[in-house]
Amino acid sequence: MIKKYMIDLFSGCGGLSFGFEQAGFECIVGVDIEQSALDSFSHNHMHAKALKLDLSKQESLDIIIDALGRKKIELIVAGPPCQGFSLTGKREENDNRNKLFYSVFKLAERINPRFIVIENVPGIATLYKGRAKEAIMNEFKRLGYSVSEKLLYAPDYGIPQIRKRMFFVGTKSREPFEFPPPTHAEKDYVTCEQAIGDLPSLENMLGTEVAEYTKPAQSSYQKMMRRKSLKLLNHVATKHTDLVVSVIKQVPEGGNYKDLPPGVGESRKFNEAWTRYHSQKPSRTIDTGHRNHFHYCWNRIPTARENARLQSFPDHFEFKGTKTQQYRQIGNAVPPLLGFVIGKKLLEKK
Repeated sequence: MIKKYMIDLFSGCGGLSFGFEQAGFECIVGVDIEQSALDSFSHNHMHAKALKLDLSKQESLDIIIDALGRKKIELIVAGPPCQGFSLTGKREENDNRNKLFYSVFKLAERINPRFIVIENVPGIATLYKGRAKEAIMNEFKRLGYSVSEKLLYAPDYGIPQIRKRMFFVGTKSREPFEFPPPTHAEKDYVTCEQAIGDLPSLENMLGTEVAEYTKPAQSSYQKMMRRKSLKLLNHVATKHTDLVVSVIKQVPEGGNYKDLPPGVGESRKFNEAWTRYHSQKPSRTIDTGHRNHFHYCWNRIPTARENARLQSFPDHFEFKGTKTQQYRQIGNAVPPLLGFVIGKKLLEKK
């Protein structure tokens, strides 16, 4: 069987390429500028080269091409920095990070992959009167790609998290890419409990890493996440102050700061503050911080492993770096299951 080689640009820890690999591609190069993320990428993509490069520089493209050797690249996937497009950022049109997507096309112009997949936050489609989206579409067309774009909703594809991501898919075939249909209806969305309910509670074990499963998998999603795993990784509870714990205790399941009594939790009053997940619903969007969302049952923030589960990372995917770096990597990642469904669809194309 001929291998389908791919490159992951702005890879982070490699969630997107990991999903594509599960579909049948093989990632041979990952590029990012954050070392801790590359450490995680390397650990979980042992056959790939991890390159710490600034993709705004021309010489970085030369280094990538040298690393490829003579291998023919079928696919480039890329998640350019989204801070300039994000709803949580300052939304400055001239933010240099908004222009980093051009490096994807500069590389594609030189190695001519069959497919290009770019993902970003939903805001990229409408901010600055759609100029960023238009620029991306024009680059695809300039290089001769048929391009399709769509906003994907993670729960529709079995991911237990309310997360929307914009995808652009370019293909060298005449027929534009057709995005895979949803695999889950709303009534079948994977819930927080179905995703993480089997993991140890860590009550009275704050700051201690628990490496053993204490109960069997209780849902098909948990079974899928535990496949190939003999022990737990990155499951460490954060130790909160007594004051923080007292506030968390007062937030009802599915509630937030608006449900707190007057005078309680005054230090945080914004949309996501003091949010407790609901056991029977997907989680809120996992972000790069980790101190605003709380376990649906236990009076603590989710562990890195719990957040990884909610992002659809299997338990054998190990995150490197400090705990803060692990949370950032997980929050920045694309859910691997989204990469998997798109990758499967691409491999159907003749």
